[in-house]
Amino acid sequence: MLGDDDIRVIFHSHARFPDLGAMELFAKMADVEGSSGGSAPNPPTIGVDGASSAIPIRHDVTAHVSSPSFAADLAVHAEDRDCMGDVRTFGELAAAIREGPVLDGATTFMEVRDGDPAAEAIGDDDSDSEPPVIGDESDDEDDTRPVAPSQGQTSSQTQQYPPHFSTLDLEAMNQPAFPGRQVSSIHRDEHGMHGAEEFEVGQRFQSKEEAVLMVKNYNIRRGVQYKVFESDQLKYHGKCVQFGNGCNWLIRVTMRQRKGYWEVRKYNGPHTCLATELSTDHRQLDYHVICASILSLVMADAAISVKVLQNAVSTTYGFKPSYRKVWMAKQKAIAQIYGDWEESYNIIPRWIIEVQMYMPGSIAVLRTSPVRSGNAVDESRVFFHRLFWTFPPCVEAFKHCKPLISIDGTHLYGKYGGTLLMAIAQDGNSNILPVAFGLVEGENTESWKFFLTHLRQHVTPQPGILVISDRHNAIKAALVAEDGGWLPPAAYRAYCARHIAANFALNFKSKDARKILVNAAYAKSEQEHQYYMEILRSEDPAMVEWCSRIGLGLWTQYRDGGRRYGHMTTNISECINAVLKGTRNLPVGSLVKSTYGRLAELFVRKGKEAEMQLGARQEFSQMLMRAIEKNKQASRNMRVELYDRGNTEFVVDEIAPTGGRIALTACRVSLSARTCDCGYFQALHYPCRHVLAACSYCRLDWRTYVDDVYRLTTIFNVYKMGFSPPMADDLLPLYEGPQVIPDPGMMRATVGRPRTTRIRNSMDEPEPDRTKRCGMCRVPGHTRRQCPLRAGASGHHEGSNA
Repeated sequence: MLGDDDIRVIFHSHARFPDLGAMELFAKMADVEGSSGGSAPNPPTIGVDGASSAIPIRHDVTAHVSSPSFAADLAVHAEDRDCMGDVRTFGELAAAIREGPVLDGATTFMEVRDGDPAAEAIGDDDSDSEPPVIGDESDDEDDTRPVAPSQGQTSSQTQQYPPHFSTLDLEAMNQPAFPGRQVSSIHRDEHGMHGAEEFEVGQRFQSKEEAVLMVKNYNIRRGVQYKVFESDQLKYHGKCVQFGNGCNWLIRVTMRQRKGYWEVRKYNGPHTCLATELSTDHRQLDYHVICASILSLVMADAAISVKVLQNAVSTTYGFKPSYRKVWMAKQKAIAQIYGDWEESYNIIPRWIIEVQMYMPGSIAVLRTSPVRSGNAVDESRVFFHRLFWTFPPCVEAFKHCKPLISIDGTHLYGKYGGTLLMAIAQDGNSNILPVAFGLVEGENTESWKFFLTHLRQHVTPQPGILVISDRHNAIKAALVAEDGGWLPPAAYRAYCARHIAANFALNFKSKDARKILVNAAYAKSEQEHQYYMEILRSEDPAMVEWCSRIGLGLWTQYRDGGRRYGHMTTNISECINAVLKGTRNLPVGSLVKSTYGRLAELFVRKGKEAEMQLGARQEFSQMLMRAIEKNKQASRNMRVELYDRGNTEFVVDEIAPTGGRIALTACRVSLSARTCDCGYFQALHYPCRHVLAACSYCRLDWRTYVDDVYRLTTIFNVYKMGFSPPMADDLLPLYEGPQVIPDPGMMRATVGRPRTTRIRNSMDEPEPDRTKRCGMCRVPGHTRRQCPLRAGASGHHEGSNA
């Protein structure tokens, strides 16, 4: 680079082409005339994504080009303003910049940013509680400038939950956190709250939190750091970490009691220092600042992953914060949108009263444990322990679903741990439907017994139903309990084929063998099952022995007595993604409330679909008709022999070309017993291709042999009963019982990366020879704490970190 013009072209190009990523500059410091001395004028600086530079700035004299980053004061013709991008070459850009407007001999640059993070998204370094404000030394000054109401909104004021079914939109980063609310005009201008502008003495802020947010953003975007020397309920005083060592940047913001706002009382800027550390993170980029920047993203989708948020923050600031820091910011954002994590537990008792008023017949069973203070019991508070709940439409719906239930648990991903237990049914169109829920401390025998006992009592009292689950010992213990009501012939148990395959992979590493095992589980006839088991035996006899120890009736379809209806898995992931997406990330109060709204929407949508199909005079579900059409196509090459005059017993020969020759496959069909040797008729409860060929031969109506669960009238009855709209809070009685609080033992670790709840297997093991690298400089041989680049940031300055 030959001069300042080349530097300006680089900055301008980086702003025009954000896909280039973060920019790193390496400069050699040299003393020049007029560069030293504390009295030298310090031009305002502008930083891009962590890079610090000294580029002159002035106030607006011409219209600026709006850009999410740098924008030069270039003369733009009216016909060119609607064009997207800039097609000029670097040389043309340099020439345009040289000809730009000049003030006092300095070319003008201005950073224009959009966006307005919520002020309450940023926290202070001190305690959240503040004592009453007292007057300061300047309250007697006369000031008539108006103060607009604050934009900030507490979590208790947020009643409308945002839709987290919507598609993730990264443009939400530039949208207001709470659209439609009035924006405070005290300190905001066209540049928003991104810290692009220099501070001014007399600049006002609605609250201390907003002032701290601005100060932190200012330093983050310039890639420099500061330390807090004073911070209390009346003042906030920060200095550059290099203060007195070449940089005199400082700021002092105080509270104006009588005016009701915070004001910059002293400011010495801008920074004249450069970043002393090459790091992927920034000290002031804490989880409070991150929360303000990701609030809109979390509002759009509460299930957004932390890694996606990490990348979004990196794009915004040029630094990549740690996983833990972003996770904490996400939890704070969720608390602001959906309510406080701790307070949400106390919402549950009142919600139980509410839902039983506007939806009579709702079942909600809350279990708590006492709070002990020494040897005494605190009567005013109780720990949340377990909760079971279901709604009358779900109870009525199960009567018209397939006579089976899938049960499974999924971990909660919020500030407090726990497990969400669910019972899932399936209608005749293969739609999954959650019919009961449970919040427990984890998957153990007592928690599963609590859930299954109430499930049997309130939702599934029908005899002979099938329970599909994984091989968890706690589920087995709860199902075999004498007083549980789940023993045969009242109920039967079967294993999820997906979990069987996962357990198989822990003992045997062959992926091909795992696929063969799944085929053996799905086989609908004994001959087909034995075919796959022989393949396993030839691979390793131990595989067959492992399968035989489980019990054929628990994991194979051909031995289940037709109770599965072809349903081989628990479908917990499908249920979460289709009906309860994002709920595991919410506070428990919002989680419980969301199940009511989600199910109400599901019942309306599926009920309308069934009603429209009935109006079109359709008789069976779309899923069944697709299967019947496929079977009709396959039944054309059949030869049928009748063996009784009652038209019920047949032998159907299937003629199919195989390897250039004709192979004959005979299947016995009994319409009276509703069986076929292929196994499909008795497993799925609708005609297979052999049954369709026999019905066609005797001119019988195949519809007679379809289970009623596949009829549209039955499916419509599943969703016939609707949900009642919730009542307004002011019309409902107050809860006057003890306060329900979370068990402190359920809180996730406050130090280090949040512990994963994933059950890991051999496929999750890292490569043994993988080299470990430093998280800061990415060089092998040392850790982040031992990184030599970190030493420069440990300066010997007074004060505390912000």
